[in-house]
Amino acid sequence: MRSAIGVVRPCMSHVPTQVAVKLTYYGSAQRVSRKMSLTVSNSWNPLGSESVQSRVATRPAKLGDKWKEYQGSNNWEGLLDPLDDDLRSEILRYGEFVEAAYHCFEMTRNLRATCGVRLPRWIERAPRWVSTRSSWIGYVAVCNDREEIARLGRRDVVIAYRGTATCLEWIENLRATLTCLHGHMGPKDGSPMVESGFLSLYRSHTATCPSLRDTVKEEVKRILQSYGDEPLSITIVGHSLGAALATLTAYDITTTFDNPPLVTVVSFGGPRVGNRSFRSQLDKSGTKILRIVNSDDLITKIPGFVIDNNDTADGKPVQVTGLPSWLRKHVEDTQWVYADVGRELRLSSRESPYLSKGNIATCHDLKTYLHLINGFVSSKCPFRATAKRVLERRHKEEQLQFK
Repeated sequence: MRSAIGVVRPCMSHVPTQVAVKLTYYGSAQRVSRKMSLTVSNSWNPLGSESVQSRVATRPAKLGDKWKEYQGSNNWEGLLDPLDDDLRSEILRYGEFVEAAYHCFEMTRNLRATCGVRLPRWIERAPRWVSTRSSWIGYVAVCNDREEIARLGRRDVVIAYRGTATCLEWIENLRATLTCLHGHMGPKDGSPMVESGFLSLYRSHTATCPSLRDTVKEEVKRILQSYGDEPLSITIVGHSLGAALATLTAYDITTTFDNPPLVTVVSFGGPRVGNRSFRSQLDKSGTKILRIVNSDDLITKIPGFVIDNNDTADGKPVQVTGLPSWLRKHVEDTQWVYADVGRELRLSSRESPYLSKGNIATCHDLKTYLHLINGFVSSKCPFRATAKRVLERRHKEEQLQFK
């Protein structure tokens, strides 16, 4: 047995925060111990003087037989507005998975993504950070702690993805036209389509590095063979680019494996991924997606144009929002019409007294998302800091009505 200190850089490349995780090695597997230390650079902390420890303050609850509800079996009905404290605790816990490996879980597979962008030969003379095609992007972890399994009500498998970190990944992000998941059909054929760059990162491979898709499917197959006879869930979490990859991964798992376990996506600050047909296929596959959105985060508003969210039934005419009527017809047949997926939990940086206003990078930061989740109460009372004032005002109004 050997021990070492591993350093994981979470999420976006502009976040210099380092999470130091004490790793204990058991043969080829890595088990993350219960002790985790966080080192946060104050100059990049969007929460100012608020400590990281106070951010995740909700006590984990024993879910028991209710675990499927918290995984989205009923699309989180009655749990989002106001935000259920137990669900808040689970979302924050999954957010920590994106930042670093979490205690009580054994890391079973590191994941790498490969960019499919064709590069000119001269790029080989460029710095390595420019030309790196394959890079570490996440991991698969399985809960092997008996107490945690008892608390969760099942054995949970977590697939976690970071956000954009390399030059070529940024280039893939800019390939924003839709491309078909299957075959070479177009938007008029009603086929599921997704963003070209995201699909490229998910499916591309090299002679020495298999695709992210193949690696994940191989590991999920092994896990299902090992634990398929017990209550099991697969939770895929990601931030930014990782949120898009999480959605593609969920689609692949639910459409590839026979009788898969409940698959849930917890998406932080994710961009749009696919068209209306892709959304329909996700719904039919049973995939549950909780899409956490900061209203002030630009990334959640791109790429392309979005379909009216009220247009959820097949056969209805496509209505593109945000465009004048004369331009809609020309846009609707292009490869730029997207559809939001899943159930949305909408937050806002403007409601927090701890965040600087108008900072684009801060609005997209994963730490900001966890901070907002920790403070969110309901749509009528969007942040705990304002809850006292709202309750006091409501109490005065009730007193006046009584008189």
